[in-house]
Amino acid sequence: MSACFITGTDVGVGKTHVVAALLRDLKRRGVSAMGCKPVSCGDRKELRAMRDAAGEPTLQLEIINPLYLRTLADPRMGAEFERRVVSIPELAARTHELAAKYETLLVEGVGGWETPLCPGRTMADLAAALQMPVLLVVSNRQGAVSQAILTARAIQQRGLECRGIILNQQSEEWDTAAVTNRAMLEEYTGLPVLAELIFGDDELDSAAVLA
Repeated sequence: MSACFITGTDVGVGKTHVVAALLRDLKRRGVSAMGCKPVSCGDRKELRAMRDAAGEPTLQLEIINPLYLRTLADPRMGAEFERRVVSIPELAARTHELAAKYETLLVEGVGGWETPLCPGRTMADLAAALQMPVLLVVSNRQGAVSQAILTARAIQQRGLECRGIILNQQSEEWDTAAVTNRAMLEEYTGLPVLAELIFGDDELDSAAVLA
């Protein structure tokens, strides 16, 4: 069994897009793989995308999403509004149980690395409880390098391995930042850019990214 925690520099950088692309490639290679999101807020379309990409469209969403909050907000506030208790040990245990059923499990966080999860705790605390290597998704835009440096350092300060960066181009237009970000990211974070998705691309080489 292998597992990775997928985080991003911010909300909306394309984490689910990356997870789904990896799952489709793993399925093509004959690898038993699944994606999961221990906590989700708002709707569950991202979870359905993961489930479909893994080739298990009828799998109950509760299995890959133990805590669902209808409130579209950070989990900390969503749980408070809905009077729910967020237990990091319970979420970690449920995630590890799921990981034991597959050769590869891709665990997606909510928002960015330090998104508030429960009083005094963030998604980084859940990642630390899971003790999985981390992949960092970065949107290929101006300002990405600074955000990636800060996030990579925060991951390493938790004692976790950040295996590398997946750079995701979310706009059709290419500016100077989009062209130069890859080299700058590798220079300033010391991490490899394991893959680069251009706008409209949904193919990833799972062997290159997850090896």
